[in-house]
Parts: sequence; C-alpha cells; structure tokens
Amino acid sequence: MNSHNFYDVTTWAPEHNLNAFEDIGAVINAIVADIKQHQNKVDENSGGKPGATIFIPAGDYHLRTQALIDLSYLKIKGEGHGFTSSSIRFNTTPEEIKSWHEVWPGGSRIINDLPGNQQDEALGAAILVKRSGNPRLSSIEFENFCIDGLHFVADASGRPDVENTYENGKTGIYIASANDSTRISAMGLVYLEHGITIYEADALTIDNNFVAECGNCIELRGSGQASKVSNNLIGAGYKGYSIYACNFGGLLIAANNVFPRGKSSLHLSNITRSNITSNRLHSFYPGMLILDQGSTENLVAANHFLREREPWAPMQDYDNGLSDDYGLIVIEGSHNSIIGNHISENIDPQYLKFPQGCTDLRPVALKVVSGHSNYIATNHIVGTKVAAPQSAPALASDCFNTQVASLLTAGNLQPLPMLNVQVAPAAQANIVLDCGSASELSIDCQHNKVRALA
Repeated sequence: MNSHNFYDVTTWAPEHNLNAFEDIGAVINAIVADIKQHQNKVDENSGGKPGATIFIPAGDYHLRTQALIDLSYLKIKGEGHGFTSSSIRFNTTPEEIKSWHEVWPGGSRIINDLPGNQQDEALGAAILVKRSGNPRLSSIEFENFCIDGLHFVADASGRPDVENTYENGKTGIYIASANDSTRISAMGLVYLEHGITIYEADALTIDNNFVAECGNCIELRGSGQASKVSNNLIGAGYKGYSIYACNFGGLLIAANNVFPRGKSSLHLSNITRSNITSNRLHSFYPGMLILDQGSTENLVAANHFLREREPWAPMQDYDNGLSDDYGLIVIEGSHNSIIGNHISENIDPQYLKFPQGCTDLRPVALKVVSGHSNYIATNHIVGTKVAAPQSAPALASDCFNTQVASLLTAGNLQPLPMLNVQVAPAAQANIVLDCGSASELSIDCQHNKVRALA
C-alpha cells in the first residue's frame, strides 16, 4: 500500500536507522513523531490530522522501549493474533517438547521485554496510551497482532513452578487517559499480568479477541459509559479477573466465552444499567459473577454458568481461596434483574470447601448479600456429583483431553444438593420466582416475595 499515512515497520524502520525486530517500541515512537511532524495543522481544509496506520507483518518483534501513543486516529494492525498456550508449554517436560511442531506464540508477535513493574502497571505496559489536555484521545485501534509477556516470575508463595504464578508486572495495552471510540479487535494477549487495562472509556469496543493465560485479562477502571465487551475468548489466572469493570454505566458484556481459572469470571463494581447476556462462563471456583459496590439496575440474562473442579493435574493445587458458601453469583446492589440463566455445579463433593462451623454444607448458587428490589426469576440451577478419577493425568499434553472429558461428563450423574438462592437478612424487598423448591431457598419470606417450585 502506498500512502504517506501508512507505515510498514519492516520497511520504514531501516530507512531511519532503526530495527523493528530488535525494538519495535522505539520504531512505533519514531513513527508517531513522524506523523506529528507531517500532520501539524489543527484545522486545514476542515481537517489536517487524519491519523495513520502502522502495519506489523507476521514476525517476532522484541519491545525494549515502551510505545507511547498520544495522538488520535491511529491504527496499529498485524497479520495474525498468534495465540498459543504458554501454560501448556511451561507445564510440559523438555523431552516431550522436542517433538512439538512449534513452541512459542506466532503471528505478528510483540514480545514485551520491559522489566515489568508490579507497583505501577503503566511502567510495564508494552503500549501506553496517554495524553493530557483536550479533546480526549479518539479512535485509536489495535487489530490482529499478539502481545506476549513471555514468562511469569516468582511470587511470595515461594513455589518452584514460577511459570504458574501469573505475576510479572507486565501489561499488554494500558490506556491511562480519557478516550472515545477505542477499538481492540482480533488481538492475542498471553502471559501478561494485565492484558488490557483501560481508564475513562467512552464508546469502547473490545471484540473478538483471544486474551488468556494472563493474570488479569480485561480491566475497565476509573469510570466509563456506553461500551461493549463482546465475542471474546478470555481466561485469567486464579489471582485475577477475566473481566473487571468499575463505575460504569451502559456496559454491554455479551457472547463471551470465559475460560476457567480466573479468580472471578466477571467482577463488576458500581455498575449501573448494564447488560450481561448470552455469555458462557466456566470456572473452577466460587465467585464467578460478582456485582458489588451498590451495582444497580443491571440485567443478567440467558448466561450459562458452569463450576467444576480443576481436572488438569499441574493446576490442581491452586484456587482463589473462596469457600462454597460464598456463592457462584453474588449480588450487592438493588433493582437488578437475574433472569433465565442456567447455573451448573458439577463436582465431587469431597472437593467442596466450607468454613469451620458452617452447618449447611450445600454450595450456594446465587447469593444476595445486600440491597433491595432485585428480581430473580426462572433461573435453572443444576447440581450434580461427579466422581474424580483415581489418578489425574500427569502429562501436560493431556490438558485438552482432560478438560474436554470433564465438560462432556453428563450422563448417569447423581444429584448434588444445592442452596439455589440465599438472601441475607440485610437484603429485603427482593422478588425470587421459580428458582427452586422451598428447601433449596434460604429467604426471609416476610421481607421478600418468594414463589418456590413445588
């Protein structure tokens, strides 16, 4: 493509004594400076600053200098998201890896070689988007390339398997400034402590990405409105969030396939008038969906929740620390609608955990901790007992087979007693309809409206 606003990092960089394969961050910064030099008129013929495209062909690009984006209308795009499981690789013996066809992520792959900083996430970000003044940054797009954190590091636990800590102080994309109509699509992010972190987002689109094996996958912080997180494949580690959002209104979270191991699949704090619909959520721990800090007037509908035990031997020693009386879905807010969801718990009872002194040893599906006037109706809760295998597969290569086998275990299962809905005394004036029999509900019927199934 021939255009003075189109930059191919592999052809432009050598002309300016730079090497995109050795430090693509320095190349992106030089290109941004070049764009500013050529587009220096604020208003020229009713335009003047159309922005540009930075193209990253398929290849491995080390990033040793943080890329700083401080202009609007910039698109960075590649030729493939390049995701592959680093977790499987790092839990595989060297002898087995010798027969592998490929070992590392591919596509247009940026390798974050920054030292990482766990005290300041922005310092460890491969790409930092930040600008002061007005107007806010607009229409920045990231499309179809991979950002790889490469390795995790030792944590406070002292465990020798450091590649399973989900910590390295590295971030993929960090947007620190108010922004409008940012688009992140067809990206691959892997082995980063924070995949995507965005502050002050308006009309944000995060769609069709593969963000997995990160400490935290997608974090919407500060505040925001009218945005969507949709059609993504996502899976965080046991310490972090698959999707987190706070102080947000009008957020659409739809049609995502959220993998296990995240501390929570969705953690939404002070979220109002938002939709969480048609997602498939899979977890190995309680606390799958948390609506807290007074989250209000949200619709949670037509989602599929599945909780089971971790079936893959290398990760069975890890969990998020929550006991099974915590709840799979936890509500701390008012006027929320939890309607028509399918909630499954499929687990060997020996792996359920309850606090000392707990008298009701049934896992809780849906818990209302505080708030009022929540409408909880026609949710189908299914509890089943599944016997754990006598010996868990030891080879990392069995990860796929063990997880698929676990998902497909559905026939000839015995019922697992569940506490379908629990409403705490502090939560009143809630409506709970057709979510279980009277024995499966723990609700003060004098202060809440309840219709149990026969």
